[in-house]
Amino acid sequence: MRDPFVFDSRSEFCKKPFGAVPCGSEVMFHVRPLTRDGYSRCVLVARREFSGEEIQMELLPEAVDGERTRFTGVLTAPTEPELLWYHFRLIRSDGSTALLDQSGWQETGEIQSWQLTVYEKTATPLWFGGGVVYQIFPDRFCRLSLPDPTGLVGNRWVHENWNDQPVWAPDPDGEVRNRDFFGGSLNGITAKLDDLAALGVTVLYLNPIFESASNHRYNTADYLRIDPMLGTEEDFRHLCREAKQRGIRVILDGVFNHTGSQSRYFNADGFYPGVGAAQSTDSPYFNWFSFHPWPTDYDAWWGIMTLPAVQENEPDYRDFIIRGQDSVVRHWLRAGASGWRLDVADELPDDFIAEIRTAMEETAPDSFLLGEVWEDATTKVAHSQRRRYLLGHELHGVMNYPFRTALIAYLRGGDADDFRETLEALRENYPPEAFLSLMNFLGTHDTPRILTVLGADGIPDSKAGRATYRLSPAQRQIGLERLRLAALILFTFPGAPTVYYGDEAAMEGWEDPFNRAGYPWAQEDTDLKAHFAELARFRRSFPALQAGVLHWIWTSGPLLIFARELDGQLLTTVVNAADVSQALSLPWSAPPARDLLTGQRFIPTDNAIPLTLPPRSGWLLQTDLP
Repeated sequence: MRDPFVFDSRSEFCKKPFGAVPCGSEVMFHVRPLTRDGYSRCVLVARREFSGEEIQMELLPEAVDGERTRFTGVLTAPTEPELLWYHFRLIRSDGSTALLDQSGWQETGEIQSWQLTVYEKTATPLWFGGGVVYQIFPDRFCRLSLPDPTGLVGNRWVHENWNDQPVWAPDPDGEVRNRDFFGGSLNGITAKLDDLAALGVTVLYLNPIFESASNHRYNTADYLRIDPMLGTEEDFRHLCREAKQRGIRVILDGVFNHTGSQSRYFNADGFYPGVGAAQSTDSPYFNWFSFHPWPTDYDAWWGIMTLPAVQENEPDYRDFIIRGQDSVVRHWLRAGASGWRLDVADELPDDFIAEIRTAMEETAPDSFLLGEVWEDATTKVAHSQRRRYLLGHELHGVMNYPFRTALIAYLRGGDADDFRETLEALRENYPPEAFLSLMNFLGTHDTPRILTVLGADGIPDSKAGRATYRLSPAQRQIGLERLRLAALILFTFPGAPTVYYGDEAAMEGWEDPFNRAGYPWAQEDTDLKAHFAELARFRRSFPALQAGVLHWIWTSGPLLIFARELDGQLLTTVVNAADVSQALSLPWSAPPARDLLTGQRFIPTDNAIPLTLPPRSGWLLQTDLP
């Protein structure tokens, strides 16, 4: 049976400081069993994840708090990065014992330990977490002219009509080749930088831009060449220079776990003049890949043979990607990029990621390293190994898929407290700098469009049905109302709010490729776009929304209320996700508040503010504390 008054890892009354701690820190523990239960001793039992060592530390009886005995002890965290899994063993004078873990009192069964993340405190660039990110799928954002695919790798063709639906049906061989292009370009992005700046964007995250046979370009053909349909290296440098003048940085997508079967390194179809690994065992790239046997069978990402997996531990490959003076990582940072996003980070060895970060710090000390991780990045296990992503020497931040999943569940009728629990677990486990550097998003190129998810009553069973699906007017209205709330939470929650191109314009679509249509220039939902811009302006104007402490105020049913506080600024997000009005008396000992969205003022009386929230509505309350 759980008794949170005995020990609560998230309460500074029981454990201080909150959450993850730097190496060598002192952590105070208080455990408070009922005195009548007769416990005379309390032992903290901890296991170190990476060394396997067990730690046992006696907590001494310090005082009696009413009907409880308080046992207290100070643990010195390991001097190197580690995960500690701990519970408590309480002992009576007659020698009988009981175990206390996350599930409560344990007599038998598997221990459900608490987690203590111990990390090495290293520098994290603040511009990412404090900014506003805009993700662009380059082929689909802005086309200035119709490109000619003649002579390029892959059997490409280009849609003449920008408003066409991306091709989704398999070809006669049953394959989806992703060879239909729309012709978006780097110069097209540059041409829209003023629009992006007006939207409040400070970081552009570009899906892969290097030469590739497919429109998504995740099957890289040449890491050192911009895809000719996107432009040239000079076009990229020009984009970075122009973006910088507007206070915008550029992050590139690094796909280093696999390459393309048509790449110059594998060269399965002989497109490139050099000798690829698929052509000869004497190829300089042969050792990059694992054949069994050569040339017909080889390791490939998820068994997709057009995506041969590379061996990241091969020295030549590491030299090419990381170590060389003009390595891929260094070359594009020098060309103007401010960071890298690592595709499928769970497929990359820890030391490979650590070497990338070292190379980045040597080349561009203020650059940011982001990882694609779909779960809690501190507890992630890949290839039977616990990963070390956020312990100080690898990633600065990760993509926050749990945020999106929990937010959608809440807005579609779930309990706000489930949202709080999901995010509070991350806040407890992540180093504070990593938590503030999370990439929070409503959608990406790998997820259905957020408006469709929030408005649809259900998911069509067939892909053909999803291809033609459009929200009804009533569904779209509900979806838009929920999306406005989602954006309000996104822009006021800790981490970097990230907008997938077109979500602010109310684009619809289920999964890939329906979520990758051309941006609807001159057909945007201007009201929704203005809402996103206004929220970005608030975030830029109030440091509390960038780096403020998070306070959970009210999380129950459809009501989600949290605040951010920094240097006398208090910004409180109030959301009612229900289809009906909700009334509550919000505890409020602060000065009067003003809703930044409507201008409405709220005067507290008797240390409370009575609120009546209309259906699917939200406020952002500003208060200047004395």
